[in-house]
Amino acid sequence: MGKLKIQRMVLGPVRTNCYLAVNQETKECFVVDPADMAGLILTEIKEENLTARAVLLTHGHYDHIGAAEELRTSLKIPIYASEMELPTLADTEKNLSAMFGHPMTVKADRGLKDGEVLGIAGFSVQVFQTPGHTPGGACYYLEEEKTLFSGDTLFAGSVGRSDFPGGSARTLQDSVRRLFRELPEDTNVYPGHESETDIGYEKRYNPYA
Repeated sequence: MGKLKIQRMVLGPVRTNCYLAVNQETKECFVVDPADMAGLILTEIKEENLTARAVLLTHGHYDHIGAAEELRTSLKIPIYASEMELPTLADTEKNLSAMFGHPMTVKADRGLKDGEVLGIAGFSVQVFQTPGHTPGGACYYLEEEKTLFSGDTLFAGSVGRSDFPGGSARTLQDSVRRLFRELPEDTNVYPGHESETDIGYEKRYNPYA
């Protein structure tokens, strides 16, 4: 993965993967899905002497956004999410936070379009809109580093749930098949929960493929 170093923190009540995508050459980073425990994330960034440039949200469910607002305020960095996910972020019913007793909303600084390429922390990050788990779920692809942050779209040996508000099993399957079709098999996949995998393995063995 060259200059990319990925630091994973498992945070929150349902053990969500929060990732720091670190540029080892510049000590810049971006944060993917700051689930909870903002203090721990901030401590990790400080102890590693990193400069955070942005927060990327794969989707708006409460277990992926819990620390986003505090990171934005403390680090003075923007929050990005798919433009199709903005209603979920803004609604405590849709983002499930009301259901689990901690109502919260997040307003993204910018809504991203499918196929858009961002320059963050010295990396080129391509946006893949992958609806199905939520209406505006997204994955973030770093082609040069052969890395995909897949959120709750694609897991090792599984896919995300589709029975929450706005979910669709058929749409989710279409999104997963698009990833399999468009990404190289040696792409490393870092999901929102549990362990990492790769596209080639999932194409062959994922029962939901």
